[in-house]
Amino acid sequence: MSSIIFPRKAVRLGLFAVALFPLIATAQDFDNIEITTVPVRDGIYMLQGSGGNIGLSIGGDGTIIIDDQFGPLTNKIQAAIAELTDTPVTFVMNSHFHYDHTDGNTNFGRAGAYIVAQDNARKRMESTQVLSGSGRVQEAYEAAGLPKITFEESMRFYLNGNAIDIINTGDGHTDGDAQVYFHEANVIHTGDMFVRYGLPFIDRDNGGTADGMIDALMNIAAIINDDTIIIPGHGQLATRSDLLEFRNMLVVIRGNLVRAKVQGLSVAEMIASEPADGFAPANDNTRDWLLQAYAEYVD
Repeated sequence: MSSIIFPRKAVRLGLFAVALFPLIATAQDFDNIEITTVPVRDGIYMLQGSGGNIGLSIGGDGTIIIDDQFGPLTNKIQAAIAELTDTPVTFVMNSHFHYDHTDGNTNFGRAGAYIVAQDNARKRMESTQVLSGSGRVQEAYEAAGLPKITFEESMRFYLNGNAIDIINTGDGHTDGDAQVYFHEANVIHTGDMFVRYGLPFIDRDNGGTADGMIDALMNIAAIINDDTIIIPGHGQLATRSDLLEFRNMLVVIRGNLVRAKVQGLSVAEMIASEPADGFAPANDNTRDWLLQAYAEYVD
């Protein structure tokens, strides 16, 4: 196995998504979920099923996954990986603590994988959490499902022909987010700091902020380039320009909300001004999102 540099110190508001927010998946029938494999570049793949996108790196040093979706899907995920390599999962890197990205931790931990996460993400997994907006309770994970390796700002692995940086670019989606960048392949997994389903969920009750997400997105943009392939937390593969367009949406909406605050608009007047016009339909989901968002600037 290639060398690993262990932890080194390196150099928002509960918002609803506009369609069905991906975290609301408690009653689905996992028997009907299929895992699809999307080639990305140089031994790196994206697996999609239910929950957050899984990043997969295979090679002579082992098998690495980024996030592991829901526990009932572990056998299907392992079967999809087995179509590409005989090597079991060596490392699971968590992009954050939310259960649609980490519910499989216990299964993979029991199977011998080392789980890696930002330090705050482990702290969240150690105790019961309530997610903003939905009020969904996420129970504490048992020992096998907790990250065994954590970091504060960044950590580097040398595996499968890549220098792999796992980085915290700031509090945004939660207070324990991580992005995983494969230097030689020029591929990054952003976790839910960048998604492709519309207005993003920002877990204010667990350290997320809209301002933090906007700043983190610019930090991510500074790491990558126009040739980078992005595996987002949810949705199809993307480019740096897609990420910047997503950030611009948040900047424009934030500007409209701050303007409403400066003008002293009531909540009803703010909603009537349609701060998300051009980005999201004028429906109840968008209204709920804006109500949560406005609280970040008027509280």
